[in-house]
Amino acid sequence: MDRRGSVVEPQSGLPSPSPRDPLLSPDSHMDSFGQQHVVEVHKVEMEEGRSVTCIYPLTALTLHTYIRNHISWFVFSLESLGDLEDMEWRDTVQLYKEEKTVLRYYLYEGMRYIWLDRKGAFCRVSVLNEDWSCRDLYGFQKGLSHLEQSMRRHVYGPNLIDVPVKPYIKLLFEEQSVTLRNMARLVTNVTVRRNSGVEECVSSEDLVPGDCIIIPQEGLLFPCDAALLAGECLVNESMLTGESVPVLKTQLPAGEGTYSSETERRHTLFCGTQLIQAKGGGPGGNGAIAVVTSTGFFTAKGNLVSSILYPQPTNFRFYQDSAKFLLVLGFIAFLGTIYSFVVLLRTKATWVEMVIRSLDIVTIAVPPALPAAITTGTIYAQRRLKSQGVFCISPPRINICGKVSVFCFDKTGTLTEDGLDVSGVMEGGPSGFSELVSEPRFLPPGHMLSGLACCHTVTLLRGVPLGDPLELKMVESTGWTLEEPVGDGKVLDAEFGGHKVLAVMRPPTSTSEAVAILKRFPFSSALQRMSVVTVAHGGRSALAFMKGSPEMVASLCQAESVPAQFSSKLRNFSSEGLRVLALAYKPLDRNTDFKTIERGEVEKDMKFLGLMMMKNLVKPESPEVINILRQAHLRNIMVTGDNILTAVNVAKSCGMVGSDEKVIFVNATPHTAQSTPTLTFNLEEGGNIDTHSSVEVITQGLYQGGFSYHLAISGKSFAALCDHFPEYLPKVLLRSTVFARMTPDQKTQLVNELQKLNYRVGMCGDGANDCGALRAADVGVSLSEAEASVASPFTSKTENISCVPLLIRTHNKTELLDVCVQVKTSMADLQFLFCDFFLVTLLAIVMGRGGPSKELHSRRPPATLLALPVLGSMFIHICTIVLGQLGALFITTSQDWYIPLNSTVYGTENLPNMEDTSVFSLSGFQYIIMAAVVTKGYPHKKPFYHNVIFLCLLLVLFAVMTWLVVYPGPFICELFKLYNFTDMDFKVLLVAVAALNLLICFVVEFLIDMGLLNCLRLLRGSRESKKQYKRLDVLLSNTPSWPPLNQPLPPTNQTVIFVS
Repeated sequence: MDRRGSVVEPQSGLPSPSPRDPLLSPDSHMDSFGQQHVVEVHKVEMEEGRSVTCIYPLTALTLHTYIRNHISWFVFSLESLGDLEDMEWRDTVQLYKEEKTVLRYYLYEGMRYIWLDRKGAFCRVSVLNEDWSCRDLYGFQKGLSHLEQSMRRHVYGPNLIDVPVKPYIKLLFEEQSVTLRNMARLVTNVTVRRNSGVEECVSSEDLVPGDCIIIPQEGLLFPCDAALLAGECLVNESMLTGESVPVLKTQLPAGEGTYSSETERRHTLFCGTQLIQAKGGGPGGNGAIAVVTSTGFFTAKGNLVSSILYPQPTNFRFYQDSAKFLLVLGFIAFLGTIYSFVVLLRTKATWVEMVIRSLDIVTIAVPPALPAAITTGTIYAQRRLKSQGVFCISPPRINICGKVSVFCFDKTGTLTEDGLDVSGVMEGGPSGFSELVSEPRFLPPGHMLSGLACCHTVTLLRGVPLGDPLELKMVESTGWTLEEPVGDGKVLDAEFGGHKVLAVMRPPTSTSEAVAILKRFPFSSALQRMSVVTVAHGGRSALAFMKGSPEMVASLCQAESVPAQFSSKLRNFSSEGLRVLALAYKPLDRNTDFKTIERGEVEKDMKFLGLMMMKNLVKPESPEVINILRQAHLRNIMVTGDNILTAVNVAKSCGMVGSDEKVIFVNATPHTAQSTPTLTFNLEEGGNIDTHSSVEVITQGLYQGGFSYHLAISGKSFAALCDHFPEYLPKVLLRSTVFARMTPDQKTQLVNELQKLNYRVGMCGDGANDCGALRAADVGVSLSEAEASVASPFTSKTENISCVPLLIRTHNKTELLDVCVQVKTSMADLQFLFCDFFLVTLLAIVMGRGGPSKELHSRRPPATLLALPVLGSMFIHICTIVLGQLGALFITTSQDWYIPLNSTVYGTENLPNMEDTSVFSLSGFQYIIMAAVVTKGYPHKKPFYHNVIFLCLLLVLFAVMTWLVVYPGPFICELFKLYNFTDMDFKVLLVAVAALNLLICFVVEFLIDMGLLNCLRLLRGSRESKKQYKRLDVLLSNTPSWPPLNQPLPPTNQTVIFVS
C-alpha cells in the first residue's frame, strides 16, 4: 500500500535557500486514496571530519488523517558511502556551500521516505533497491563490510515493524493492540557473511538490504524478505497466503532481469514465514544462503501489519451519511442553543446558567450514546465471526458484507477438494495416443513413467514427503521412492557423475533406472507449468521434464510430437470434470552447466509425452452454499486457473449453472500478423444450429423465467477482450459465470473490472494464487488455518465456503440504532443522566448482541441512512413519539388537580412540576419501545427475543420505569426532581399510553417492512438505477439479439455501454 504524505516546511528560522536548493522548498504528495497529509520532515547535516546534528524546527499539521511519527536521528558522511550505488545514494544527499551533507526523510505509516534530488520528490527508501537485477543479488553473496552495512542501516533504518504502543489503561480495553504488537514484534539472531569471509551473529534488527544471510539447516522464523541464492528451503507461508501446505523455495535464476518479490515468489523468503528446513546451499551442503531485499514495513509481514494499522478507506455510504446526519444534528443543536440562550436572556438568568442550559441542547440533539451504538454493533459482529472461526483484520468491512452483489470463488481447494485422485494416464506421440492406463505404476519403463516420478517439488521432512497434494498423489501413484542427500551429499553426487544432486527418485523394481533431480523450476501460475533437469546413474542421459496445463505444454512442444487427437481427447476428459495435466521432455547435452541453465532454455522444443487425468471432487458444502446464495439473488462467479471445460463441469456440479441452463463460450482472438481480432459466441454443444432461433429461445427463456444462459471465457480470450473489444467487456462481465485459465493478475483485473460496473465484489480463495484478487475485492475471504493473513481482510479456519453466507448475514445493522435518542423534553440533570447513560447506553451496548438470521434474504439491507425505509421509519416514529408526549402533556393539563407552571421561575428552580414528570415518564418508556422496535430482527437478524440479555434488560428497564411512574417514593422524587402524583388512575393511564405507543410503533414498523413506503416510489415514478450493472442489465433485457451466436464480431472504436 503506497500512501504518501504531503510535506510542508515553514521558511521561518531556516537558512535562506539558494535558487536551486530543493531542500527547503515545499513538496506535496497525495496518497493513493486521494487523501492529503502533512508530515514532519527531519534533516541531519554534518561537517567534514566531525558529526554535527542540526535539527530544524518543523511544524507537523494534519489535514485529514493524524500521522503518528516515531523519529530517529542519524548522520553519515558522503565520503563513507564508498562504492554503494553511487547514483542512487547521491540522490539522497545535498551539499551546501559549507560542504555539509544533509539527509532529509520522514516516516509515514511506519515507512521511511527520503528526498531524491533527481526525482525532485520524496520516495520510499525501497526505491534504492527496486532496480536490482537477479545477477546483482548474486554479487552480494560475498557479504557487506561493516562500514557498508552501517551506512545502509542509517539510510534504511532498523529492521523493525514498530507498532505504536498505547498507554496501559487503553490497552486494558484494546486487547487487539496487544495481539498485533506481539505478532509484529520479531527480533532474533541471524548469521551474516561479511566481505572478508567472516561469518558473525547479529541481531535481525540490524539487517539491511544487501546483507548475506546463512540460513541454518533446521530453519528459523524469518525476520526479513530475502532472495534465495543457494540451496532449497521448505517454508510455511500460511500467515501470508493462507496456504497451509508447505512451499518449496528454490534458488533464484541468475538472469539480467529486474528482481521482483512478486514475480519471483518461488525464490523469495518472506518475513514472518516459518522456514521449516534448509538444505543444499550452506557450508558443508547444509542450510542455505539468501540476500536481504526488504526490511521493516517494506516486507511482506510489514505489509500485513500496515494493512491492519492503516486499513484502506472503505467507500461505504453508511459512514458518509452518518457524517451528514451528525452535521444536521449539530446544526439543530446550534439553533437550539441560540434559542435557549435568547429565552434565558429574557428571563434574566445568570451567564453561567445560560451557558450550561444552552449546552444541554447539544447533548439532546447529538446523543452521547450514538458512537457507542454504532461501535458496539461492529464489535459484536467481529466477536461472533471469531467464534465461528472467521477472523477479521478490517472491522469496517463487516458493514460492506451485507451489500455484496457478486461473489467470486476459486475452484481448486475452495469449491473442490484439495486432495486429488489419479484417474488415469495416457501416453501420446506422433502416432497418436495409447490406451488409457488406470495408474502410472502400470506404465512400461520409459520417459513417461520417469517424468511422472521426477517432475515435482516434493521434499522430505524427517522422512515424511511434503508438498503440493497433486504432486504427492502423482508420486505415490508411480510407486517410486524419494531420497534426499544426507550430510554434504557427496555420496549421491558421486553416484550420479559428480553433479550436485537435489533429490533422487528410485523405482520399486530394477526394470527402471534411478533418476537424480539436479535443478527445479517451480510451478508458476502465470506460466502454467514447472520443469526439472535430471540425469541417470553415472551422469548419463540428461533429460528435462515439464508438467503443466495441456494447452501450455503443447504450445512449447515440437508440433510433430503432439498427437492429432490432442484437442479432442482434452475436450472429452475436461468435459467429464477431470483435471488434466500434460507432460513433455527433451534430451540435454551432457556438457551443459546445469547449475546456471535458465528456464527459457529448458522449456522449449520439448517432445510431447502424454496426459495424466485426476479427479477433483466438489466439496459437499459447495452446492448447498451456492444454492443459498442464488436463492438470495446473489450472483456467483468461478475464477480458476484450470481448463475451461473442467471449470464448466464443476460449475454444473456445484449449482452455479443449472441443469436447464445453457453455457455459451466466449472466444476472442488477439491481433496477429495474419489476422485481425475477432470475437465469437458459441453454444456449449457446438454443431450447426440456426443462430436466430437459438438466440431467440435463449433470451426469451432468460427473461421469461425459463432456462437462462451463462457465458464462459478463458484467460487468453479475457485478455484479448480487454485489449481489442473493450466495448463488449461490460456485457460479457454481466453474463459470465466461468472464468478459466486465469492468471493471478487476471483475477485481480477481473475484480477491478466488476467494481467499475458498481458491483460490490466478494472473493473467496485459498490465498495461494488469489492474493491480489482477495486484496482488491471489497470483501476478501481466505480459507486458511492462520488467524491473520495478508491475503485478505477475512480469514476462515473452516476450509470450505460455508463461511460466505455467515459473513453476509453478520452484516452489522446499526443504521437505526440512533432513532431512539432523538426526541427529549427539558428535564432535570439527573433525568438527563438516567436517560442517556442508564437507558440509552445500556440498550445500545446489548442490542447488537443478537445474531444474524439463519437464512439469507433476497432483499439487501439499505447501505445508506438516507434510504427511504430508514428515513421514512425514523420520521414516522418521531411523529409517534412527539404525539405520545403531547398526549401525555394534554392528559396532565386536563386533570382537575393540575397546577400550572410558575411563569416567573425558569430552569431547575421550577422543578419538580407536573409537565416535566409526565413527559419524562413517557419518554423513558419510549426509549425502551424504540430499542425493541428497531431490533425486531426480520429479515436480516434473529428476532430480538433470541438476544436473551437484551430481552432481560428490556424487562428490567420496563419494570424500573413502571416503578418510577407508579410507586416512586419520596426519596426518588426528590432525587430525580419528580412530582409525586397521588392519583393512581392517572399513573396507570400514563403506563397505558406507553403501551399504546408500543403497539402503534410495532404496527408501523411491520407495515414498513411489508412495503408501506413503496407507494411513495409509485408516486414519484420509476428512476434509472445509479448502478452501472443494473442499467446494463435492463439494456440487455431489451436486446433479444444478444449475444449473437456463431457470428465473428470485429472490434469497433465505440463504447456502447457506459451511458449516463
